[in-house]
Amino acid sequence: MNHSICLDVGGTKIRGALFQGNKIQPINLQKISTQQNGQNVEERICDLISSIWPKNGSVDGIALAAPGFVDSENGMVIRAVNIPGWEYLALKNILEEKFNHPVFIENDARLAALGEYKFGAGIGHHDLIYLTISTGIGGGVIIKNRLLTGSRGMATEIGHTTILPDGPLCSCGQKGHLEAIASGTAIARFVQDQINKGKNSSLSQVENFSSKEVAQAAMAGDEVCQSAFHQAGTYLGKSIANLLHVFNPSCLIFGGGVSLSGDLLFDPMRKELEKTIISKEYLKNLSIAMAKLGDNAGLIGGLVLIESKR
Repeated sequence: MNHSICLDVGGTKIRGALFQGNKIQPINLQKISTQQNGQNVEERICDLISSIWPKNGSVDGIALAAPGFVDSENGMVIRAVNIPGWEYLALKNILEEKFNHPVFIENDARLAALGEYKFGAGIGHHDLIYLTISTGIGGGVIIKNRLLTGSRGMATEIGHTTILPDGPLCSCGQKGHLEAIASGTAIARFVQDQINKGKNSSLSQVENFSSKEVAQAAMAGDEVCQSAFHQAGTYLGKSIANLLHVFNPSCLIFGGGVSLSGDLLFDPMRKELEKTIISKEYLKNLSIAMAKLGDNAGLIGGLVLIESKR
């Protein structure tokens, strides 16, 4: 029986799954901390792979969803901001040398897009855009049933498109990126900045609040928190209009924790999208859906990737 091993690496946790055939329900799913004293992250990954390796049957390949900027053609993590030391890391070579099996490295959002396209909210669509809005913003694009990767596998860094020149500083070091304005981190930072300027908010006495607390306060009537989501949604709408102009998908899929804030984010997004779009034809028959695969989207996307390489 053929098996696939898929991993999803985050800043705090690494999730590993063993799949049998093309069934999307893992037969073994484990989670470990990304960092632990005495081990580097690559060693942690190798230990996890070894722990879920099947006792019987063959392994067709190993797929790894990595955060940050990934050169998937060469299997290299160029930079992962939340994992120290992950710069120009030849992770494919490290794992293939260790396990002597084919290894595929891909950006986590692009793999999630692949999973949603094949087994989630994108079923039945041939052209779609997937956006995950959480601590940062990532994305993936499917065109004519194929994941858009670019010449080196570094395409569709949607969160790092400039939407407000000279705007807030992004985690990547550039200014005005969508991630710096509409991510969960950006929403919480906006509220904190307003509080520091003397604006009254129910979160004024709360330390280290997140976008989740901002959403709860906004729904309770906090005007500062409402304005944070209004700004994020408005610039998200501008960005979506750009994406529709460039890719003309039939489906938009939203994932990530911030997307669970619902109309707080999506009402201003829709209004700005309708105002900014150059033709209503781009919106005709456009499906806007929430992601269905949850935390397993990247793992299932890895399975789809391995299946496509057989």
